[in-house]
Amino acid sequence: MKASTSRSTIKLEVTRYRPSVDSEPHDQSYEIPCTDDMVVLDALNYIKDRVDGTLSFRWSCHMGVCGSCGVMVNGQPKLSCAIFLRDYKREPIHIEPLTNFPIIRDLVTDITDFMTKLKAVKPWIIRKKEKPLSEGEYRQSAEELERYHQFSGCINCMLCYSACPVYGLHPGFLGPAAAALAYRYNLDSRDQGNDERQPAIASQEGIWECTFVGECTVVCPKDVDPAAALQRSKVATAQSLLGSFILPRASGKSATEGSS
Repeated sequence: MKASTSRSTIKLEVTRYRPSVDSEPHDQSYEIPCTDDMVVLDALNYIKDRVDGTLSFRWSCHMGVCGSCGVMVNGQPKLSCAIFLRDYKREPIHIEPLTNFPIIRDLVTDITDFMTKLKAVKPWIIRKKEKPLSEGEYRQSAEELERYHQFSGCINCMLCYSACPVYGLHPGFLGPAAAALAYRYNLDSRDQGNDERQPAIASQEGIWECTFVGECTVVCPKDVDPAAALQRSKVATAQSLLGSFILPRASGKSATEGSS
């Protein structure tokens, strides 16, 4: 029989930072009641509701869908709604804001940089010319769906950005999630926006900054593989650049010979 992991209480060390009163972030200890079905987000809500109403953090769905409740749990980026307290045997459990982002207050970070990069890759279907509604939908085969489906699960939780050492050292880097979503739409048979995304993807701070550490894939709660998307984007971009270098020359030679 499996031993019970029930605990009546649990200790948490939570990062606190209120810019109006604190010069820098610091830890604050809490000891709260704990049951086996509690996740980290439950603990934070218990503190907020019953112990310390000044604690600030983000969350919405409590279902691992919205992506807004990401925090560092014992040094690892996690969705706080998806991590059970019972899985942590050592106390206290350290809960911190996601790394590589400026802290606004307590566990709340400034995600402006990520949103700017996400917008830059235009993660939506782009058509050069929309057909009339009377002609029906843009049909897609199961095989065409399968090409990009693995990369479509991103929930913009930004855990991959906290795990990425390149983004930590070079904040200008486009980053895993934005690159993966750009790749997802470039693979979509209904999309014609590759050329519009290339300036962000192929720039010096785009996909080429990635050193293929792979931690972005390890921490993804939705089993997206941003590392693979980045490497495949490098191949596709290199092939496109090579093609644009060779084909115009061939075309120019033919035109010259035809006029002589």
